[in-house]
Amino acid sequence: MRAAFYNGIGKMEVNDYPIPDIEDGEVLIDIKATGICGSDLNMNKAKTEADDVPAGHEITGVIVETGTGVSKEVIGQRVAVEVLGSGRACLQCWYCRQGQYIHCPSSTKETRTNNREDYKSGGFSEFITRKITGCYPILDSMSWSEGALVEPLAVSVHGLRIGQIKGGDNVAILGAGTIGLTAVAAAKKLGAGKIFVTAKHPQQAEMAKKLGADYTAAPSDGSFEDLLFEMTDGRGADLTVETVGGSRVDSLTQSIEVTRKQGRVVILGVFYGDLALNWARPILKELTIQGSICYGLIDGVHDFEQSIEMFSDSAFNLREIVTHSYDLEEIQKGFETAYDKNTGSIKVHILQEA
Repeated sequence: MRAAFYNGIGKMEVNDYPIPDIEDGEVLIDIKATGICGSDLNMNKAKTEADDVPAGHEITGVIVETGTGVSKEVIGQRVAVEVLGSGRACLQCWYCRQGQYIHCPSSTKETRTNNREDYKSGGFSEFITRKITGCYPILDSMSWSEGALVEPLAVSVHGLRIGQIKGGDNVAILGAGTIGLTAVAAAKKLGAGKIFVTAKHPQQAEMAKKLGADYTAAPSDGSFEDLLFEMTDGRGADLTVETVGGSRVDSLTQSIEVTRKQGRVVILGVFYGDLALNWARPILKELTIQGSICYGLIDGVHDFEQSIEMFSDSAFNLREIVTHSYDLEEIQKGFETAYDKNTGSIKVHILQEA
């Protein structure tokens, strides 16, 4: 099969790669679409060596073969693929029994990176194998691009659910990249009241409004805080979702400042290094600060399942965030477009629909 690899010196290259073997409990998936995640961009910047296996984890496709222990009846099923948790979890440990597959030792025994022997293949390839437990059937009405949006949507759905979003909550979402925008769409669907979003680029602000945001503002000139407090009678947000991450505490500090007393903060952004944060402020405000990583089962429903269900509503227009699509052989151009926000890019997909 054909698969794309980071070459260690700034480029994605497409080469031949063996189709991974199908092990017990697994299926072989013909990949139809894979999203380029911000983590893919950031990891490439940090790498000093070439990839051993292809990356890519925002995946959808069709099951074409099964391993031992999996019914042949699933062949032909269109699925969103959960590659990080239930797709490789042991299903036996304490965390798996709680439905928190992402915390299974089989998923976390090494630092999450795509250069793992047991990863075998990622979404930037023609085929991938995963446990059938990591394959979630998508709706017949869903396009392949919508199928590839299930994974990032599930990240936001998980954050909002463990952040205990309630109908009518005023929600602040910091950042309007893919996760910020999926958080807007999910918050709207889950009954948020007013939704406030910080957006760095014009196309992000415009898209946030299309997806249901009531107000957008720049992240760092003070206008966001002024707007939010004005529109909430000085209280602040009931729930704040931080999606920026990075190596600075600016967005964390802003999360604390814009959340009302006794409100909730959910951190979806990935932070790096040792960060010094003044904890006096959140303690005095009695804030609940909740970390959130990927997805899992809540009240018996997996975040992938709830995300797929959201697409059953014809008014759910998350598909509009996909601004650019490229063939696998053009993946380097796809990465260049995703890096350069001057292209107007929001979400870039690698499509293999043929």
